[in-house]
Amino acid sequence: MKERVQKIIAERGVCSRRAAEKLIMEGRVKVNGRRIVIGAQCDTKNDLITIDGKRIAGKRQKDTYLLVYKPRGYVTTASDERGRKTVMELVEDVNERVYPVGRLDMASEGLLLMTNDGELAKLMMHPSGGIEKEYHVTVLGDVETAIPKFEAGMELEDGFHTAPARVRVIKTIEEKTVLSVVITQGHNRQVRKMCEAAGLTVRRLVRVAEGKLKLEGMKPGECRPATRKEVEYLQGLVEKAGQEDA
Repeated sequence: MKERVQKIIAERGVCSRRAAEKLIMEGRVKVNGRRIVIGAQCDTKNDLITIDGKRIAGKRQKDTYLLVYKPRGYVTTASDERGRKTVMELVEDVNERVYPVGRLDMASEGLLLMTNDGELAKLMMHPSGGIEKEYHVTVLGDVETAIPKFEAGMELEDGFHTAPARVRVIKTIEEKTVLSVVITQGHNRQVRKMCEAAGLTVRRLVRVAEGKLKLEGMKPGECRPATRKEVEYLQGLVEKAGQEDA
């Protein structure tokens, strides 16, 4: 299977993809003895890649993508100096070293992607990625008054301006309402802060989707590998971003 040369160089641990692109632009990268341009592809089983005349070496990183249902009470960090439970404990049986993409605060729960694909992690966390994230939020308060504020965008207490969100009522249980809130930004504790700014009190917050990744069918604490379609979707995001930047 052919892949972009800059991606192959990065996967071999020679340098980052950006740095690999710079090497290609400088004419220092060759495939089978010929200089290439950015976007060129090759098959590592049959083609020889050299940088400054030296064959690239190193073992290809095995990209690992895990979907985790983070329960309440876990912090989304690799370690915690206060001794709290971290999401790393949920993937202790995984052979590859993976890290959480983005965060869910300790009181929140739901879908968390964990991976060793640094480029994907950077893309999904950057605001320009525009990845939609859906949350089911159980709230108390005047929902009818609050929803237009979500949809118009608002300024939070910390000065952050939110983009318009999509909000709908899922169900009402006595005095509580469950809302679906869809945002594309990733500001710290954004949905909670939006609810507070709109006069709502959050009782439960669950992230149920990130892009085409869905939480459905999972239980708190569960972890599963991404399906083939999900992997293709995630790697497609990186490939698309690379094409746009080329």
